[in-house]
Amino acid sequence: MTSTSAPTSSLRRFLDQPRAVWAVAFACVIAFMGIGLVDPILKPIADQLGASPSQVSLLFTSYMAVMGVAMLVTGVVSSRLGAKRTLMAGLALIIVFSALAGLSDSIGAIVGFRAGWGLGNALFIATALSTIVMAARGGTARAIILFEAALGLGIATGPLLGGALGSVSWRAPFLGVSVLMAVALVATAVLLPATPPAPRRTSLADPFRALRHRGLLVLAVTALFYNMGFFTLLAFTPFPLDMSAHQVGLVFFGWGLLLAFTSVWAAPLLQRRFGAVPTLLGALTLFTLDLVMMALLTDHRAALVVGVVVAGAFLGVVNTVITEAVMGAAPVERPVASAAYSFVRFSGGAVAPWAAGRLGEEYSAHVPFWMGAGCVAVAVLVLALGARHLRPAAAPSATEQAEDELVGDLT
Repeated sequence: MTSTSAPTSSLRRFLDQPRAVWAVAFACVIAFMGIGLVDPILKPIADQLGASPSQVSLLFTSYMAVMGVAMLVTGVVSSRLGAKRTLMAGLALIIVFSALAGLSDSIGAIVGFRAGWGLGNALFIATALSTIVMAARGGTARAIILFEAALGLGIATGPLLGGALGSVSWRAPFLGVSVLMAVALVATAVLLPATPPAPRRTSLADPFRALRHRGLLVLAVTALFYNMGFFTLLAFTPFPLDMSAHQVGLVFFGWGLLLAFTSVWAAPLLQRRFGAVPTLLGALTLFTLDLVMMALLTDHRAALVVGVVVAGAFLGVVNTVITEAVMGAAPVERPVASAAYSFVRFSGGAVAPWAAGRLGEEYSAHVPFWMGAGCVAVAVLVLALGARHLRPAAAPSATEQAEDELVGDLT
């Protein structure tokens, strides 16, 4: 095989996936748009509805808190309804609650409807990951790259869409998501084959039992503190940036593009070269330093823009490597491992936005970034101390040969 045809052949093998995988991946892109979609309109919502930064940040808190708790029941629901019905139920909830949020006239109503949106996202995302992993060709590692590619594309385009629609009205991004999710619902209904209930029904206790495995617990606690830094960056930065919705959307679009690139290409290469734990420690340490820089230079808009965009590189690496490690961190079903891990990590995403907003109001705009940096530093410490429990599951060999060939050829 020539050097020219090798990357083409590897890419063709990677893209040769069942229709069901592409249907779910497309829906994932739309679902992940919801994470960054509200970023550009946080300040316009605050200005037009007379809300404080901490009140507006509750859009993230209610969304993440409900999503985290709901992760505990995703396995129970999916094992009884089957993956397809669970995915469609999640999409239907997102359609309804995103539309209701766009039609609301108070910050309290929007926060409440975002909670319902989080319930739908929980049912969809947890089931989507396990569906892609089980249905994709090429093994777990390649399936996770596909999932992370959908995540990165959704996160990248969410702020861009939010900024573009938000320049018209803060309501437009919410209504836009409702329309896009309706398209995703139709695609899932048509392209995803019917899936029967699981042979074994899971219980609410299964995710908690899974956390008894120290490897999974270490990764979950690491992700909890990492997500506190992640969502401090996501939820608070639009306020000191003080830009228009469209400008904020462009900044976070650059962040999302870099996140997508490193999650798909850089993360597998780094993991293959150094192993999962050293790669995670390096990326988390660099993210900590990036937040420290933003804390020191909060009054300089250019520094904040650079800090946001550069952070995407570190976040993409962490997301891919830690997701793959979770899939093999405990001898339990993948949906159960995903539910247990997500329940813990989304707690950080729920607390950080509100805490960052309050700290910014009570003290200064510098303090939330110091909080975020401190939380990610704790994540580094937790991972370093618990690394011995991860080596069997997160060694370089966990990245399968098929993924190595793909990434090596494409780069």
